[in-house]
Amino acid sequence: MNRKLFLSSLLPASAALYAFKSNAAVIQSSSEILKHKKPPYLKQGDMIGITCPAGFITYDEIAPAIQQMESWGFKVAIGKTVGARDFTFGGTDEERLADLQQMLDDTSIKAIMCARGGYGAVRIIDQLDFSVFKVSPKWLIGFSDITILHCHLNSNYRFASIHSKMCNSFPTDWTKAEPIQIDTIKSIEKALKGEEPMSYEASYQANNRLGEAEGELVGGNLRCIENLAGSASEIKTDGKILFVEDVGEYLYSIDRMFFNLKRSGKLSKLKGLIVGGFRVKKDDEGDGFGKTLEQIVLEKVKEFNYPVCFDFPVGHQKANYALKCGIKHRLSVTGQTTTLKELA
Repeated sequence: MNRKLFLSSLLPASAALYAFKSNAAVIQSSSEILKHKKPPYLKQGDMIGITCPAGFITYDEIAPAIQQMESWGFKVAIGKTVGARDFTFGGTDEERLADLQQMLDDTSIKAIMCARGGYGAVRIIDQLDFSVFKVSPKWLIGFSDITILHCHLNSNYRFASIHSKMCNSFPTDWTKAEPIQIDTIKSIEKALKGEEPMSYEASYQANNRLGEAEGELVGGNLRCIENLAGSASEIKTDGKILFVEDVGEYLYSIDRMFFNLKRSGKLSKLKGLIVGGFRVKKDDEGDGFGKTLEQIVLEKVKEFNYPVCFDFPVGHQKANYALKCGIKHRLSVTGQTTTLKELA
């Protein structure tokens, strides 16, 4: 037999075998990527670090949070940025970066509570090194500007995190605190300890779109999500339940942000949409927008078929419960109530 012809006849088979192995590797790799990773839940005596990756805050202002977290059985480590200030920031970019990096790398710290939001996380996110964190992960806690960190962790490393109130929301006098304040703060403890699946209910709203869905929960502040578009921290929403909230925005600005979500494909393959608290800025006199928040949202999702709920208890408001980003949930929107339950 001609040696040349014999060798050429083997090529298609060997190429197919190589393609099969390559595809198998890709499938395996994709399967690994798709698995969300949950940091260990906290136990008695574990350490929570407090740092300021965004706005500034004083030690006196975080004292109630320290006292409360210690009452939960945790130790608290105070970062160097607490009490530091560089204009609106909790220290310079270099100081905030170093403080958060130290807490990411310190394996004795099991969770990081961001002291407050404001602005500043995006200024340091690209310089953070998550190599130690990937080996020894911990819960990252916060909301508002901390949406930057939640999205970055989820999209790049597939780690779960806790979207919740921060140190500046803990009441100074628990005897005078409203029940909703106490309940939402306690939800942080429940999320950190992981003793039972988190589950929340919201009142029925006439504009809700009924249905049931299951998917990984992602989201946060709408303005932050919009600003991350096209960056390494951009949120990924396909097959997920998205929640959004915001504060101090005009209706036309909210309309523009939802158009951004739609035009960038972030609404088309959702499993469900949760609209939390939106403290809308009043239209300027003689310059009314002409649409309500609900009309803005429903207009953007009218061609898609998934449940939508409004007024969910998350956002810049007293009713701001702890939600685990990156964890699978079931969303059920009925004619009586809305329920969001953690599944894994």
